[in-house]
Amino acid sequence: MGEAKEIYSAPITPKTALSPPVSCPPSQFHSPSLTRSPLLQSENGDVHSHPKSKTPKTPRTPRMSLTPRFITPLGSPVRKVLRFTKLDPQDAWLPITESRNGNKYYAAFHTLCSGIGIQALVLPVAFTILGWTWGIISLVIAFIWQLYTLWLLVHLHESVEQGIRYSRYLQLICATFGEKMGKLVAMFPILYLSAGTCTTLIIIGGTTARTFYQVVCGDACATAKPLTTTEWYLVFTCAAVVLSQLPNLNSIAGISLVGAVTAVGYCTSIWAVSVAQGALPGVNYDPIRKGNSAQSAFSILNALGIIAFAFRGHNLILEIQATMPSSEKHPSHVPMWKGVKVSYTIIAACLFPLAIGGYWAYGQLIPSNGGMLTALYAYHSHDVSSFVLGFTSIFVVLNGLCSFQIYGMPAFDDMESSYTTRMKKPCPWWLRSIFRVFFGFFCFFIGVAIPFLSSLAGLIGGVSLPVTLAYPCFMWLKIKKPKKHGPMWCLNWFLGTFGVCLSVILVVASIYIIVDTGINVSFFNPQ
Repeated sequence: MGEAKEIYSAPITPKTALSPPVSCPPSQFHSPSLTRSPLLQSENGDVHSHPKSKTPKTPRTPRMSLTPRFITPLGSPVRKVLRFTKLDPQDAWLPITESRNGNKYYAAFHTLCSGIGIQALVLPVAFTILGWTWGIISLVIAFIWQLYTLWLLVHLHESVEQGIRYSRYLQLICATFGEKMGKLVAMFPILYLSAGTCTTLIIIGGTTARTFYQVVCGDACATAKPLTTTEWYLVFTCAAVVLSQLPNLNSIAGISLVGAVTAVGYCTSIWAVSVAQGALPGVNYDPIRKGNSAQSAFSILNALGIIAFAFRGHNLILEIQATMPSSEKHPSHVPMWKGVKVSYTIIAACLFPLAIGGYWAYGQLIPSNGGMLTALYAYHSHDVSSFVLGFTSIFVVLNGLCSFQIYGMPAFDDMESSYTTRMKKPCPWWLRSIFRVFFGFFCFFIGVAIPFLSSLAGLIGGVSLPVTLAYPCFMWLKIKKPKKHGPMWCLNWFLGTFGVCLSVILVVASIYIIVDTGINVSFFNPQ
């Protein structure tokens, strides 16, 4: 095809100008022997095996277009498809885009594993501030809002007009707003949603592993010197680092499936056991109001931040979709959205019973630090069998190990991208292993240094809220350019602006609550 292009774009010489026009049969356009065809010209301009004619020769009209004649009827679609499927060669070296044979099932596994987790267990804490009515309304609005922005991201992943696949959230936002502005507004939230989430998983996973050991072994397995909390963090980190050696995002689809099953398992078991045991004696459902009106307002905003924190994973949607093959005829957003619909149906079936059932069972008595998991151990450790408690604990640990892999993948990808960009070659296996070990133990160090990180749910929710609820709306306006003052234009401007303002207010409110009520700050002293 490339040589055929040279035929038609060759300069017109006197000899070729006198040659009669020759029409090549369509069957020869895709023939492997096209380069040996007698219809091709030699270097000196003569036509092989074509005797000179004695009849007058008609001068040939020069062709101004470089497009070969045989693809002219299909030129535009063919060029679009070729441009759309052309990938950055470096993508084949990086863990997110190294394998592009994903499907809707893999998408559902990854989305479910990243979209539900430990953060959902603190939802009833928000209800203690908001009460029944506003708690349920806020949860429904947040769910619908984040599902809408998820739809926006799925359809922003690929641009047919430009032939580009935005395989990473930061790549899309930098392409939309420019590299400097994109990194300024999104770098910290995205880094926190990767490294910060992995650190939180180490803290909660290590603590729950210690609880599992105590539940299963009890007094019979007590030793003279049991493992400390820091040592349990280390055990969890070592297991996570071993699993992180799988090469790319598609290779951990099975791990994401395990993470999804365990997340659904422990969420269901916690709310089912709590509801089955009945409401605690003296439970109260009146919203908590402390101090003056300003303190109450900040408490309400902090509760909204906790609800926002329950919905995460938007920073991974483009990365998950990047593992799928895509073409103009079969775009990746079709199977991706099918997987998202299934996974978020299951997420809704977990989050709403967990929030509503947990608040009904514990009311204002639910612990603010740890939520449902802490309440289960505190109030029902003697009423529920050790099997149920152990089952719940091990599922929390397994889900933490599996979620660590998918949330750590953007960090792995970024470290390897720095190497491949500089060295112009794939990252060797031994260096890839070093990167992942370094990342795992860096998160371990942060977890030991700041063990109260998991207590900052409201603040974290406020910081990461624009990534989930605001930025996708602005990116849709910038890239898709909907009709001005039309429904999509107005909706995205409102949601985007409201999301950014809400994020700023939630951060301020969360900082005020932390300063006013205090938290158990214990640097380098995990409890």
